[in-house]
Amino acid sequence: MVGNPFPINAMKQDDMATTIDELMEEKVAKENIPNAVVSIVHDGEVIFEKGYGYADIDLETPVDPEKSLFRVGSISKLMTWTAVMQLVEQRKLDLDTDVNEYIDFDIPAFGSTPITLRHLLTHTPGFEDYSNKIFTLEEEKLPPLDKYVREFLPERIFPAGEVLAYSNYGTALAGYIVEQVSGIPFSLYIEENIFNKLGMDNSTFEQPVPEELADFMAKPYRYVDGDFKEASFEYMPAPAGGMSSSASEMANFMIAFLQGGQIEDESFLKEETVNQMFEQQFTHQPALNGMTLGFIEGNMHDKRILMHGGSTMMYNSILILMPEEKMGIFISYSGGNYLLHNEVLQAFMDKFYPKEETALAPVTEGMTKDLKKYTGEYHQNRKSLTTDDKFTSLLIGVIQVEADDGHLQVTHMGETHPFYELEPGVFKTTRTERSPDAYGNFNTIVFEEDAEGNMILMSDGPMTYTKAPWYETSSFTFMTLGSVVIFIIGTLVVWLFAGMIRLLRKKQTNKNKMAYSAKWIGSIYGLIIMMLLVSTIINGEIDPVYQLPKEAYGMAPENNFLLNMFPYLFILVIIGLVVSSVLIWKRKIGRLFSRIHYTFYTGTAFFFGWLFYYWNLY
Repeated sequence: MVGNPFPINAMKQDDMATTIDELMEEKVAKENIPNAVVSIVHDGEVIFEKGYGYADIDLETPVDPEKSLFRVGSISKLMTWTAVMQLVEQRKLDLDTDVNEYIDFDIPAFGSTPITLRHLLTHTPGFEDYSNKIFTLEEEKLPPLDKYVREFLPERIFPAGEVLAYSNYGTALAGYIVEQVSGIPFSLYIEENIFNKLGMDNSTFEQPVPEELADFMAKPYRYVDGDFKEASFEYMPAPAGGMSSSASEMANFMIAFLQGGQIEDESFLKEETVNQMFEQQFTHQPALNGMTLGFIEGNMHDKRILMHGGSTMMYNSILILMPEEKMGIFISYSGGNYLLHNEVLQAFMDKFYPKEETALAPVTEGMTKDLKKYTGEYHQNRKSLTTDDKFTSLLIGVIQVEADDGHLQVTHMGETHPFYELEPGVFKTTRTERSPDAYGNFNTIVFEEDAEGNMILMSDGPMTYTKAPWYETSSFTFMTLGSVVIFIIGTLVVWLFAGMIRLLRKKQTNKNKMAYSAKWIGSIYGLIIMMLLVSTIINGEIDPVYQLPKEAYGMAPENNFLLNMFPYLFILVIIGLVVSSVLIWKRKIGRLFSRIHYTFYTGTAFFFGWLFYYWNLY
């Protein structure tokens, strides 16, 4: 292990503890955080741990850093990766062997490179990812691990080992491999081989937590309309995010890693294994931080950090190791504000590890002449291409890049900052504060074309972005979709209004049966679109507590009759519209304008159908 060249004395430890405490007190109050917990370790000792708020608001039970359990989300993955590396030490697993050798079902081939455990640990297996298949509030909707890895096997959209794209399924698969190779359930393996060795007696992967631990759970709340609203227990694939733990017990985990796999007299990993897990294993470009074996690389104020965040619908957590400083920080809280820990850590680093500002390299003509090729809309590669979740790529993780006077204006997570080119394809921001990006600083970005000629935007952490063609951009899709819906519904309203006027005036309806039938078919189509729109609005309504539509956490009706029947009704009506359009032109029914309008109406129906088909919304 790397030594500690800058030892921290007791006075500085106290100052660090006081600073973190003051920051947390301020942020918890300001952001209406119902409960939170912090632990800081240094040189094998816990130098600070404290709880904030109430684990149970109704009972006014204070948060206890030793006992109160928080849902740590994807920090759970570190336990899975630790288990994998324990079995690697025992020569029961090999990082570079095809994972099909360890499982009792088959992952189809994609390209010439099979998926290995090294790919899973570095988030490069090439799986697509589903945002709507992670959380559920109903225990019966989360299948056992052996069933989950079979039923939710995603398509592979990238060759293994080529593209960083965060994969919850990949971690679930690794957990199943641990289960298969060890011969015992995943949660039991973690308990016997990690928790028990590290004194993490109250930590668990069981969902819900065992009855004897239920009273220790820090209940999840969100501040809504002036009051704290309690949420339900969240279920998710255990190896990827199912862990509950306390600040004290996570402190033990951090100490063990910072001490080469040992805590007190107990060893849970060999020192050489820990060192291997701390080494960079994959990055797209030397200018970027990448992935170790399980940890996300980062850099704060020129200090190398190893981290992993964890977010559920209700909890946010962060675990940061600074190996050179022998320091670790763990923060977890409910309430939904995922920026709180970033802000606390930034202020902490500003005070104790201030960064010297360096001047940017001068902008030269040769470096900036080709900026236009980088401009456009980029979608994150953590996405689905084969399910209706594909549409989510238009809503989550979109980056806009524009060229402006010798630099790029990059809009990321609601913030726009200029980026200047340091070398061809490598850009640095002028921003000094930490980005809200949960997976990295987003201070350096790199552009590169893949084998198919697609422009890829890369940043720190397990996330990459691909430039979308014009017909996949959010602006084109939402503008055209909105225009089509407005035209169709507007036409329907005009037809209905005209019909009402005729009735009120007792004017005889058009006797031409063909014209009459064409309008009825068109009206039926318009009503279907209106009903579909209403249904989408209802199902897509954001829950005030969970801050997601019900579909995202498995609470939307599974059998929505209209949505299930829509493809069939749509096809029938489209056929009727096409036949009607042909006949009204052939028989010259109605005025020229009416025929043109009806034909355009039919065309928009086709286009609407294409959008639904393209985005897998059927």
